[in-house]
Amino acid sequence: MKTRSKLLLLGLAALCAVGSAFAQAKKRGELNLFAWSEYIPQAVLDGFTRETGIKVNYETYSSGEEMLAKMMARRARFDLIQPPDYIAEALIKNGQLTPIDREKLKNFGNLLPEFLNMPHDPEQQFTVPYMVGTVGIVVNTEKVKEPVRGYADLFAPKHAGRIVVVDDGRELATAALYTLGKGLNDFSKENLAAIRPVLAEWFKRVKLFDSDSPKTALLNGDVDLGLVWGGEAALLWKENKKFEYVLPAEGAHLFVDLLAIPRRARNVENAHLFIDYILRPEVSKLISDDFPYTNPNGAARKLLSPEQLANPASYPKTDRKLDTFRYLGEDVAEAIDKLVTDLKNAR
Repeated sequence: MKTRSKLLLLGLAALCAVGSAFAQAKKRGELNLFAWSEYIPQAVLDGFTRETGIKVNYETYSSGEEMLAKMMARRARFDLIQPPDYIAEALIKNGQLTPIDREKLKNFGNLLPEFLNMPHDPEQQFTVPYMVGTVGIVVNTEKVKEPVRGYADLFAPKHAGRIVVVDDGRELATAALYTLGKGLNDFSKENLAAIRPVLAEWFKRVKLFDSDSPKTALLNGDVDLGLVWGGEAALLWKENKKFEYVLPAEGAHLFVDLLAIPRRARNVENAHLFIDYILRPEVSKLISDDFPYTNPNGAARKLLSPEQLANPASYPKTDRKLDTFRYLGEDVAEAIDKLVTDLKNAR
Protein backbone atom coordinates (compact mmCIF):
# COMPACT_ATOMS: atom_id res chain seq x y z
CA MET A 1 0.00 0.00 0.00
CA LYS A 2 2.83 2.34 0.84
CA THR A 3 4.47 1.63 -2.54
CA ARG A 4 1.23 2.27 -4.41
CA SER A 5 0.68 5.52 -2.49
CA LYS A 6 4.23 6.62 -3.22
CA LEU A 7 3.82 5.84 -6.91
CA LEU A 8 0.50 7.69 -6.95
CA LEU A 9 2.10 10.73 -5.32
CA LEU A 10 4.99 10.62 -7.78
CA GLY A 11 2.54 10.37 -10.66
CA LEU A 12 0.56 13.33 -9.42
CA ALA A 13 3.76 15.33 -8.97
CA ALA A 14 4.82 14.50 -12.52
CA LEU A 15 1.42 15.55 -13.86
CA CYS A 16 1.64 18.80 -11.92
CA ALA A 17 5.12 19.42 -13.28
CA VAL A 18 3.95 18.80 -16.85
CA GLY A 19 0.93 21.01 -16.26
CA SER A 20 3.12 23.74 -14.84
CA ALA A 21 5.54 23.52 -17.76
CA PHE A 22 2.65 23.65 -20.23
CA ALA A 23 1.14 26.65 -18.45
CA GLN A 24 4.52 28.38 -18.49
CA ALA A 25 4.95 27.62 -22.18
CA LYS A 26 1.51 29.07 -22.89
CA LYS A 27 2.32 32.10 -20.81
CA ARG A 28 5.63 32.56 -22.66
CA GLY A 29 4.01 32.10 -26.05
CA GLU A 30 5.04 35.35 -27.79
CA LEU A 31 7.64 38.05 -28.17
CA ASN A 32 6.74 41.55 -29.31
CA LEU A 33 9.73 42.90 -31.21
CA PHE A 34 10.21 46.51 -32.40
CA ALA A 35 13.11 46.78 -34.83
CA TRP A 36 14.52 48.33 -38.00
CA SER A 37 12.90 47.16 -41.23
CA GLU A 38 14.87 44.69 -43.35
CA TYR A 39 17.30 43.82 -40.58
CA ILE A 40 16.39 40.44 -39.06
CA PRO A 41 16.28 37.43 -41.41
CA GLN A 42 13.03 35.52 -41.49
CA ALA A 43 15.04 32.32 -41.10
CA VAL A 44 16.28 33.58 -37.72
CA LEU A 45 12.76 34.38 -36.53
CA ASP A 46 11.46 31.03 -37.79
CA GLY A 47 14.34 29.13 -36.18
CA PHE A 48 13.69 30.78 -32.82
CA THR A 49 9.97 29.95 -32.99
CA ARG A 50 10.67 26.39 -34.07
CA GLU A 51 13.03 25.85 -31.15
CA THR A 52 11.07 27.61 -28.41
CA GLY A 53 7.47 27.66 -29.60
CA ILE A 54 7.49 31.42 -29.04
CA LYS A 55 5.78 33.46 -31.77
CA VAL A 56 7.60 36.65 -32.75
CA ASN A 57 5.44 39.67 -33.60
CA TYR A 58 7.78 41.93 -35.60
CA GLU A 59 6.90 45.64 -35.91
CA THR A 60 9.28 47.96 -37.73
CA TYR A 61 10.40 51.59 -37.76
CA SER A 62 12.46 53.65 -40.23
CA SER A 63 14.44 56.05 -38.04
CA GLY A 64 15.78 56.29 -34.53
CA GLU A 65 13.63 59.33 -33.87
CA GLU A 66 10.51 57.43 -34.89
CA MET A 67 11.40 54.69 -32.41
CA LEU A 68 12.10 57.15 -29.62
CA ALA A 69 8.82 58.99 -30.13
CA LYS A 70 6.87 55.75 -29.93
CA MET A 71 8.74 54.53 -26.88
CA MET A 72 8.42 57.82 -25.01
CA ALA A 73 4.69 57.98 -25.76
CA ARG A 74 4.50 54.88 -23.51
CA ARG A 75 1.43 53.52 -25.24
CA ALA A 76 3.04 50.66 -27.12
CA ARG A 77 4.23 47.60 -25.23
CA PHE A 78 7.19 45.76 -26.68
CA ASP A 79 9.26 42.99 -25.13
CA LEU A 80 12.40 43.66 -27.13
CA ILE A 81 13.56 46.66 -29.14
CA GLN A 82 16.47 47.36 -31.49
CA PRO A 83 17.54 50.97 -30.88
CA PRO A 84 20.56 52.71 -32.38
CA ASP A 85 23.19 53.76 -29.87
CA TYR A 86 22.09 57.35 -29.24
CA ILE A 87 18.43 56.37 -28.93
CA ALA A 88 19.36 53.71 -26.37
CA GLU A 89 21.23 56.42 -24.47
CA ALA A 90 18.05 58.52 -24.37
CA LEU A 91 15.95 55.57 -23.21
CA ILE A 92 18.46 54.76 -20.46
CA LYS A 93 18.48 58.36 -19.23
CA ASN A 94 14.68 58.34 -19.15
CA GLY A 95 14.47 55.07 -17.23
CA GLN A 96 12.76 53.25 -20.08
CA LEU A 97 14.92 50.11 -20.18
CA THR A 98 15.19 47.03 -17.97
CA PRO A 99 18.70 45.88 -16.99
CA ILE A 100 19.94 42.86 -18.91
CA ASP A 101 20.42 39.74 -16.78
CA ARG A 102 23.83 38.60 -18.00
CA GLU A 103 23.37 35.25 -16.23
CA LYS A 104 20.73 34.38 -18.82
CA LEU A 105 23.05 35.09 -21.76
CA LYS A 106 25.45 32.18 -21.98
CA ASN A 107 26.63 33.41 -25.40
CA PHE A 108 27.45 36.96 -24.28
CA GLY A 109 31.16 36.13 -24.27
CA ASN A 110 31.10 35.85 -28.08
CA LEU A 111 30.97 39.64 -28.37
CA LEU A 112 34.17 41.49 -29.20
CA PRO A 113 35.32 43.78 -26.36
CA GLU A 114 35.68 46.86 -28.59
CA PHE A 115 31.90 46.96 -28.95
CA LEU A 116 31.18 46.81 -25.22
CA ASN A 117 31.06 49.58 -22.59
CA MET A 118 30.62 52.23 -25.25
CA PRO A 119 29.44 55.80 -24.44
CA HIS A 120 25.73 55.00 -24.82
CA ASP A 121 25.91 52.28 -22.11
CA PRO A 122 29.29 52.57 -20.34
CA GLU A 123 28.48 49.95 -17.69
CA GLN A 124 26.96 47.57 -20.25
CA GLN A 125 23.84 47.21 -18.14
CA PHE A 126 20.98 47.75 -20.57
CA THR A 127 22.02 46.84 -24.10
CA VAL A 128 23.59 44.10 -26.21
CA PRO A 129 25.26 44.88 -29.58
CA TYR A 130 23.39 43.49 -32.59
CA MET A 131 25.20 44.89 -35.62
CA VAL A 132 27.61 47.75 -36.26
CA GLY A 133 28.11 49.84 -39.36
CA THR A 134 28.94 53.06 -41.14
CA VAL A 135 27.11 55.39 -43.49
CA GLY A 136 29.02 56.01 -46.69
CA ILE A 137 28.91 56.80 -50.37
CA VAL A 138 28.13 54.24 -53.05
CA VAL A 139 29.18 54.93 -56.61
CA ASN A 140 28.19 52.99 -59.72
CA THR A 141 31.61 53.14 -61.35
CA GLU A 142 30.21 52.08 -64.74
CA LYS A 143 28.17 55.29 -64.83
CA VAL A 144 30.34 57.67 -62.81
CA LYS A 145 33.91 57.74 -64.09
CA GLU A 146 35.38 60.58 -62.04
CA PRO A 147 36.50 59.92 -58.44
CA VAL A 148 33.94 60.48 -55.69
CA ARG A 149 35.68 60.79 -52.34
CA GLY A 150 33.40 62.93 -50.19
CA TYR A 151 30.13 64.81 -49.81
CA ALA A 152 31.34 67.65 -52.04
CA ASP A 153 31.84 65.18 -54.89
CA LEU A 154 28.60 63.30 -54.21
CA PHE A 155 26.37 66.39 -54.19
CA ALA A 156 28.11 68.16 -57.08
CA PRO A 157 25.63 69.89 -59.44
CA LYS A 158 26.49 67.50 -62.29
CA HIS A 159 25.01 64.61 -60.27
CA ALA A 160 21.61 66.27 -59.77
CA GLY A 161 18.74 63.79 -60.09
CA ARG A 162 21.09 60.79 -59.85
CA ILE A 163 21.36 60.49 -56.05
CA VAL A 164 19.59 58.44 -53.36
CA VAL A 165 20.16 59.20 -49.66
CA VAL A 166 18.96 57.66 -46.41
CA ASP A 167 15.79 59.33 -45.20
CA ASP A 168 17.29 60.07 -41.79
CA GLY A 169 17.52 63.65 -40.59
CA ARG A 170 20.31 63.08 -38.09
CA GLU A 171 22.48 61.36 -40.68
CA LEU A 172 21.98 64.06 -43.30
CA ALA A 173 22.50 66.90 -40.84
CA THR A 174 25.68 65.22 -39.59
CA ALA A 175 27.03 64.95 -43.13
CA ALA A 176 26.49 68.69 -43.56
CA LEU A 177 28.25 69.36 -40.25
CA TYR A 178 31.27 67.40 -41.44
CA THR A 179 31.60 69.61 -44.53
CA LEU A 180 31.91 72.63 -42.24
CA GLY A 181 34.64 70.98 -40.19
CA LYS A 182 32.37 70.50 -37.16
CA GLY A 183 32.08 67.51 -34.84
CA LEU A 184 29.27 65.01 -35.43
CA ASN A 185 27.52 65.92 -32.16
CA ASP A 186 28.04 69.70 -32.34
CA PHE A 187 24.49 70.83 -33.09
CA SER A 188 24.56 74.31 -31.64
CA LYS A 189 22.01 76.85 -32.89
CA GLU A 190 24.79 78.51 -34.87
CA ASN A 191 25.77 75.25 -36.53
CA LEU A 192 22.16 74.39 -37.32
CA ALA A 193 21.85 77.72 -39.06
CA ALA A 194 25.13 77.14 -40.90
CA ILE A 195 24.11 73.76 -42.33
CA ARG A 196 20.74 75.01 -43.62
CA PRO A 197 22.08 76.37 -46.94
CA VAL A 198 24.27 73.27 -47.37
CA LEU A 199 21.33 70.89 -47.02
CA ALA A 200 19.10 73.11 -49.15
CA GLU A 201 21.52 72.78 -52.07
CA TRP A 202 21.99 69.06 -51.55
CA PHE A 203 18.28 68.30 -51.38
CA LYS A 204 17.64 69.96 -54.76
CA ARG A 205 19.92 67.32 -56.29
CA VAL A 206 18.52 64.28 -54.48
CA LYS A 207 16.17 62.08 -56.49
CA LEU A 208 15.08 59.78 -53.67
CA PHE A 209 15.07 59.68 -49.86
CA ASP A 210 14.93 56.05 -48.73
CA SER A 211 15.99 54.54 -45.41
CA ASP A 212 14.35 51.15 -45.86
CA SER A 213 16.15 49.96 -49.00
CA PRO A 214 18.31 52.63 -50.65
CA LYS A 215 20.16 49.90 -52.55
CA THR A 216 17.08 49.19 -54.68
CA ALA A 217 17.27 52.41 -56.71
CA LEU A 218 20.98 51.79 -57.32
CA LEU A 219 20.42 48.19 -58.39
CA ASN A 220 17.58 49.21 -60.71
CA GLY A 221 19.70 51.91 -62.32
CA ASP A 222 17.30 54.68 -61.24
CA VAL A 223 20.26 56.48 -59.63
CA ASP A 224 24.04 56.22 -59.90
CA LEU A 225 25.21 57.44 -56.50
CA GLY A 226 23.99 57.21 -52.93
CA LEU A 227 24.57 57.99 -49.29
CA VAL A 228 23.54 54.67 -47.76
CA TRP A 229 23.88 52.30 -44.82
CA GLY A 230 27.03 50.21 -44.95
CA GLY A 231 25.08 46.96 -44.95
CA GLU A 232 23.09 48.06 -47.99
CA ALA A 233 26.34 49.02 -49.72
CA ALA A 234 27.76 45.59 -48.85
CA LEU A 235 24.84 43.88 -50.58
CA LEU A 236 25.42 46.04 -53.66
CA TRP A 237 29.14 45.14 -53.75
CA LYS A 238 28.25 41.47 -53.34
CA GLU A 239 25.83 41.76 -56.28
CA ASN A 240 28.23 43.62 -58.53
CA LYS A 241 31.75 44.90 -57.88
CA LYS A 242 30.97 48.00 -59.95
CA PHE A 243 29.42 49.48 -56.79
CA GLU A 244 32.26 51.16 -54.92
CA TYR A 245 31.94 52.08 -51.23
CA VAL A 246 33.64 55.18 -49.88
CA LEU A 247 33.87 56.57 -46.36
CA PRO A 248 33.48 60.33 -46.97
CA ALA A 249 36.73 62.26 -46.74
CA GLU A 250 35.11 65.04 -44.68
CA GLY A 251 34.06 62.61 -41.95
CA ALA A 252 32.27 59.35 -41.17
CA HIS A 253 30.98 57.75 -38.01
CA LEU A 254 30.25 54.36 -36.53
CA PHE A 255 26.73 53.36 -35.54
CA VAL A 256 25.90 50.54 -33.16
CA ASP A 257 22.48 48.94 -33.32
CA LEU A 258 21.48 47.18 -30.13
CA LEU A 259 19.02 44.87 -28.47
CA ALA A 260 17.33 46.15 -25.30
CA ILE A 261 14.35 45.28 -23.11
CA PRO A 262 11.82 48.04 -22.37
CA ARG A 263 10.87 48.69 -18.76
CA ARG A 264 7.22 47.85 -19.51
CA ALA A 265 7.97 44.54 -21.28
CA ARG A 266 5.62 41.71 -20.40
CA ASN A 267 7.73 38.84 -21.73
CA VAL A 268 11.14 39.58 -20.25
CA GLU A 269 12.18 35.93 -20.14
CA ASN A 270 11.38 35.55 -23.84
CA ALA A 271 13.42 38.65 -24.61
CA HIS A 272 16.48 37.14 -22.90
CA LEU A 273 15.94 33.87 -24.77
CA PHE A 274 15.88 35.72 -28.08
CA ILE A 275 18.98 37.78 -27.30
CA ASP A 276 20.91 34.68 -26.35
CA TYR A 277 19.70 32.94 -29.50
CA ILE A 278 20.94 35.87 -31.61
CA LEU A 279 24.35 35.65 -29.92
CA ARG A 280 24.93 32.07 -31.05
CA PRO A 281 27.68 32.11 -33.69
CA GLU A 282 25.71 30.12 -36.25
CA VAL A 283 22.65 32.36 -35.83
CA SER A 284 24.67 35.57 -35.93
CA LYS A 285 26.28 34.30 -39.15
CA LEU A 286 22.81 34.00 -40.71
CA ILE A 287 22.29 37.69 -39.98
CA SER A 288 25.60 38.57 -41.64
CA ASP A 289 24.64 36.46 -44.66
CA ASP A 290 21.46 38.46 -45.26
CA PHE A 291 22.43 41.83 -43.79
CA PRO A 292 26.22 42.15 -44.06
CA TYR A 293 26.96 44.91 -41.60
CA THR A 294 30.01 44.75 -39.32
CA ASN A 295 29.37 41.79 -37.03
CA PRO A 296 30.38 42.47 -33.38
CA ASN A 297 30.23 38.73 -32.63
CA GLY A 298 33.80 37.42 -32.76
CA ALA A 299 32.75 33.77 -32.80
CA ALA A 300 30.38 34.43 -35.71
CA ARG A 301 33.11 36.20 -37.70
CA LYS A 302 35.12 32.98 -37.66
CA LEU A 303 32.29 31.35 -39.63
CA LEU A 304 32.25 34.01 -42.37
CA SER A 305 33.86 33.39 -45.73
CA PRO A 306 37.01 35.26 -46.88
CA GLU A 307 34.86 37.16 -49.40
CA GLN A 308 32.46 38.29 -46.67
CA LEU A 309 35.32 39.53 -44.51
CA ALA A 310 36.87 41.28 -47.53
CA ASN A 311 33.67 43.24 -48.30
CA PRO A 312 34.79 46.90 -48.06
CA ALA A 313 31.37 48.07 -46.89
CA SER A 314 31.04 45.42 -44.17
CA TYR A 315 34.56 45.83 -42.83
CA PRO A 316 35.89 49.15 -44.17
CA LYS A 317 39.59 49.73 -43.79
CA THR A 318 40.35 53.10 -42.26
CA ASP A 319 42.97 54.67 -40.02
CA ARG A 320 40.45 57.21 -38.76
CA LYS A 321 38.83 56.91 -35.36
CA LEU A 322 35.11 56.69 -35.98
CA ASP A 323 32.99 58.26 -33.23
CA THR A 324 29.37 57.48 -32.43
CA PHE A 325 26.28 59.65 -32.09
CA ARG A 326 25.31 60.90 -28.65
CA TYR A 327 21.82 61.79 -27.51
CA LEU A 328 21.58 65.59 -27.58
CA GLY A 329 18.14 66.12 -26.07
CA GLU A 330 14.61 66.43 -27.36
CA ASP A 331 14.97 70.10 -28.32
CA VAL A 332 17.93 69.42 -30.60
CA ALA A 333 16.24 66.37 -32.13
CA GLU A 334 13.14 68.42 -32.89
CA ALA A 335 15.23 71.25 -34.36
CA ILE A 336 17.05 68.83 -36.68
CA ASP A 337 13.80 67.17 -37.72
CA LYS A 338 12.12 70.51 -38.44
CA LEU A 339 15.11 71.75 -40.43
CA VAL A 340 15.31 68.64 -42.60
CA THR A 341 11.55 68.35 -43.07
CA ASP A 342 11.19 72.02 -44.08
CA LEU A 343 14.01 71.76 -46.59
CA LYS A 344 12.67 68.53 -48.10
CA ASN A 345 9.24 70.13 -48.52
CA ALA A 346 10.73 73.25 -50.07
CA ARG A 347 12.86 71.61 -52.73
